[in-house]
Amino acid sequence: MRKLCPNLDDEDGLETVLEVPVPEEMFTKMGSSATGRWRNMHALMKAHAVVTAVAADMRTPASSSSMSNVNMHLQSKSDNEFVALLKIVGSPLIPFHVPHEFCLSRPINVTSIEASTAKYIVQQYVAACGGPAALNAVNSMYAVGQVRMQGSGMVAGEDEGITATPVRLGKGNFEVGGFVLWQKNPNLWFLELVVSGFKISAGSDGKVAWNQSSTQPSQAHRGPPRPLRRFFQGLDPRCTASLFLDAVCIGEQTVADQECFVLKVETPADILKAQCSANTEVIHHTVWGYFSQRTGLLVKFGDTKLVRVRSARGKNDGVFWETSMESIIDDYMYVDSVNIAHGGRTLTTLYRYGGAVNHRRKIEEKWRIEEVDFNICGLSLESFLPPSDMNSDH
Repeated sequence: MRKLCPNLDDEDGLETVLEVPVPEEMFTKMGSSATGRWRNMHALMKAHAVVTAVAADMRTPASSSSMSNVNMHLQSKSDNEFVALLKIVGSPLIPFHVPHEFCLSRPINVTSIEASTAKYIVQQYVAACGGPAALNAVNSMYAVGQVRMQGSGMVAGEDEGITATPVRLGKGNFEVGGFVLWQKNPNLWFLELVVSGFKISAGSDGKVAWNQSSTQPSQAHRGPPRPLRRFFQGLDPRCTASLFLDAVCIGEQTVADQECFVLKVETPADILKAQCSANTEVIHHTVWGYFSQRTGLLVKFGDTKLVRVRSARGKNDGVFWETSMESIIDDYMYVDSVNIAHGGRTLTTLYRYGGAVNHRRKIEEKWRIEEVDFNICGLSLESFLPPSDMNSDH
C-alpha cells in the first residue's frame, strides 16, 4: 500500500505521509500519468471539496460520451448515493455499550442454560484469543487495512421468497480503497476510509458518535456513543467478549466447514428508543456470533437492523428499511500475544419494503488488515474530538 506522497512543490523536499494509505490498484486508477496520479492524491489529502473531481477521474467510462449507471460506483446513481452506501457498509455501528474492562468471573450457574452456555463459550473464545491477561494489557490500538467492494443495483421484488427477483452482484468494477482505524477504548475511536477517491470519516469521543464525508457535512448519531462494527470482525477480542457475555446460545450451525455455536444478543428497548426520531423508529437490532467448536474463535459475525420511516401523510404510513450484514472472519494471527483476524468478507443486504414497490440491494466488501499495533504512545483524547462543523440535530 502507498504510504507516502512526494513533495509536488519541491522535488528535493520531504515526502508527505498519507493520512490513509491506499492500495496500489486504487493509486493506479487515480490518473492516466504518474504526475496526474500524484496531483490527484495531493488534492485528496488537502481538501474535501476537490475529492469529487478526483473521483470523477477514477471512473471507467462506459462510452466516449457518457457513463451508464451500471458503471457508477457500486452501481449507485449519484455521488451522494455512493457516499451513503459507503457509510452503511464502511462505518456501521453496534447498538450496545461495551465496558472498557470486561470480567469473566460472572457466575454461569445462576442463569438459564442458554445464557450459561453462552458465557462458557465466551470464556473459551477469550482463551483462544490470548487469555484475559493479554487482552486487558491492551489500552489502545491502531490498524491499517484495504478493502474491495462490489455492489448490485436496487432490484424490484415483491418479497424475499422464491418468486422474488434475485439480487446479483455486479460483474467487475470493484471499488478499491484503504482505511485507518484508531481506538483508545470501545467508546473512543476514529476511522478514515478512502474508496475510489471518496473519503468518509467516523468516530466517537465517548459522548457522541459522528460521521462526515467528502460530499456531505458532519452529522451526529442519535443516542449514546456506540462502538464501530469493524472491531467485532476479529479485530478487538475484548469488545467481542464483552458484547456476548450477555448473549444466549440458540443452537449450532456449520460455517465454512466448521461446526459452530451460535450466540444471539437482542438490543434492549431503551437503547432502541434513544436512536429514534420523530420520523424514524428503530424496531429491532439483533446480533449473532458464530464461534468455532474446534478453535473457539469467532468465524462469523452478523447483525440485522429494522427501521421504520414514517411519511408526512400519516402516522401509520411509511416504509421499512432492513439492513442485514454477515461477516466471514478468517486468517487469525498473533500480534503481541493477541490473536487477531487479518482478513474476511462482509455481505450487506439492504431491503426496502412497505411502499408501492419493494427493493433489495447487495454489497460485498472484502477486507484485509495490513498492520496492527497496540498501546500507541501519545494517543490522547484530543485525537477523537468530533468535527467543529458537526450538526448535532441530525
